[in-house]
Amino acid sequence: MPNRLAQEKSPYLLQHAHNPVDWFPWGEEAFAKAKAEEKPVFLSVGYATCHWCHVMAHECFEDQEVAEALNRDFVSIKVDREERPDLDGVYMNVCQALTGAGGWPLSVFLTPEQKPFFAGTYFPKTSRLGRPGFLDLLANISRMWSQDRGRILSTGDRITEAVRPRPDKERAELDMSVLEKAYWQLAGAYDPKWGGFGRAPKFPTPHHLNLLLRWHARQPGGKALEMVEATLKAMRRGGIWDHLGLGFHRYSVDERWLAPHFEKMLYDQALLAHAYLEAHQVTGNELYAQTARDIFAYALRDLTSPEGAFYSAEDADSEGEEGLFYVWTPPQVAEVLEDQDLADFFCAYHDVGQHGNFEHGRSIIWENQSLEPLARHHGLSLEQASQRLAQAREKLFQAREKRPRPLRDDKVLAAWNGLMIAALAKGAAVLGRDEYREAAARAAEFVLAKLRDRQGRLLRRWRQGQAQGPGYLDDHAFMIWGLIELYESGFDPAHLAAALELADAANRFFWDDLHHGYFFTPHHGENLIVREKDLYDGALPSGNSSMALNLLRLARLTGDQAWENRAHKLMAAMSAQVAQQPMAYTQFLMALDFALGPAREVVVAGEPEHPMVQELLGVAKRRFLPNRALLLKPGGAPGRRLAQLAPFTEDMSPGESGAAAYVCRDFACQRPVATPADLIEALK
Repeated sequence: MPNRLAQEKSPYLLQHAHNPVDWFPWGEEAFAKAKAEEKPVFLSVGYATCHWCHVMAHECFEDQEVAEALNRDFVSIKVDREERPDLDGVYMNVCQALTGAGGWPLSVFLTPEQKPFFAGTYFPKTSRLGRPGFLDLLANISRMWSQDRGRILSTGDRITEAVRPRPDKERAELDMSVLEKAYWQLAGAYDPKWGGFGRAPKFPTPHHLNLLLRWHARQPGGKALEMVEATLKAMRRGGIWDHLGLGFHRYSVDERWLAPHFEKMLYDQALLAHAYLEAHQVTGNELYAQTARDIFAYALRDLTSPEGAFYSAEDADSEGEEGLFYVWTPPQVAEVLEDQDLADFFCAYHDVGQHGNFEHGRSIIWENQSLEPLARHHGLSLEQASQRLAQAREKLFQAREKRPRPLRDDKVLAAWNGLMIAALAKGAAVLGRDEYREAAARAAEFVLAKLRDRQGRLLRRWRQGQAQGPGYLDDHAFMIWGLIELYESGFDPAHLAAALELADAANRFFWDDLHHGYFFTPHHGENLIVREKDLYDGALPSGNSSMALNLLRLARLTGDQAWENRAHKLMAAMSAQVAQQPMAYTQFLMALDFALGPAREVVVAGEPEHPMVQELLGVAKRRFLPNRALLLKPGGAPGRRLAQLAPFTEDMSPGESGAAAYVCRDFACQRPVATPADLIEALK
């Protein structure tokens, strides 16, 4: 019989709808039962594409003996971390504070008042390899709850008090030295052999790379660009990149980028596309442009809904095994290619060997050597070798499509859609591909129509025709980011207006009037034990970091100093935290880089169909100018609408030639220029 989760929309909760555990979704009903029956609460947090969540579900939550213990002595709650990042953030902080580590599945035990007293991650059913068994843990907690409840309640009170944030009254000077400190911290963590930062497991963290590109623009003599390029190339060669189906997996479990955790997340595709696009702007390297195009090809093929919005993720597992969909053996390759010479060549280049480089003799496809010497050995030119490999990859991809696929998490999250909208819009601008902008605009239209309430606030999630849950700060921050990029790509004033409306909503519903900065949850949101302000830029950049840059960009796009004033208040409130460990806040430091300037506003006046207007816009779009705002001032109604949003553009005209570019810097505008060469000179 299905449990209560069968009534939910979350794919993760629905995965547990037929467990023998008497699951509740998070809500008043569960805590009312816990209070009435005087039972502790077991809170399990995960997500649909989480491999170890599947493992614990199979070992524990599908097991009748475990279910009987949970149903007898606890009230059990299941939460999708992607739908409820507020809950995940609060209780993950508890887990990290208590254990020094975190991850999913997140397993927390609470009092009926939601106060945590024990936390961990994955537990097997019975003890093994030094890891306590879940059955033993349940028995011990149940016994303590019965015999020494006062101690547990006191522990819950102390932990809750310890994790409550306290306003930081200290302030630090945020200047160029903070950017330099971040550079040296990143250089110290950099892996010169394999690229990336830190040791295994190794995460992409694209905002590290974006910040290093900005530091390179300021200080081109250092190693910032070298670190970026080595990392981007290593990831593209590695098994973290899907060489057949395109797109990036979540992270690498080894230092070489070989063996990935195979799930694919929408946000990784978006953020990595940004990094590759900016690296292409800086270097002109076609590999980076092609990687961005390939990321978009994957997202538009496999993660796009019929309505044009973007799905959340694809699972790591299929047929009960992690990575099975993606790995190969030499006989499998030969069977598909029907050409032993081609199969041998492919396997040699992509490290598909007899013993395998992964589990059970299977191999992850990656590039473990240079193509040129291998091509010579086979009597092929580099071009011929590349063509043969491309043909082989296409055949193998088509064969792979017939395999049982991993689960696709088809919920639509406002925040993650904002990131992909931003990436596609930037891709359209940098690569000149209108179809990317059209896809971004379609997704933005969907989110603004289906995931916004009457007060202008975003909602969190849409699935199967139903929108649910109040939006969080990152929903607003990432959608504002996407709309700004969309305006600077296609110059529809409606996109700039929508960005301003969402920024106003963020200010009304999330801003802390007393201590400044933005809360993660809205003022009208659920009253949890902690109300957080996120700042750490982890797998996802934080809402406060993203809003700082959004506010600065909106100030330059509109000429309204109020946006910049708010950005300075936000940055001052977070300054001491950032100055202490700047490497942890690289998205925030991009806002600092923008604030330190010089920032430029570039306004191109003229009709969008005019060839010279397009050339002038192209100069501004293709160059790496991260601290510039770009506007198009046409005639007629669109020009008047833009002047309402950005009054400083009202008197900017194209002149007799029909096209002119105005470059403003440090609150002063230069004389307009009319040719690409003059605009390039003005932008130096």
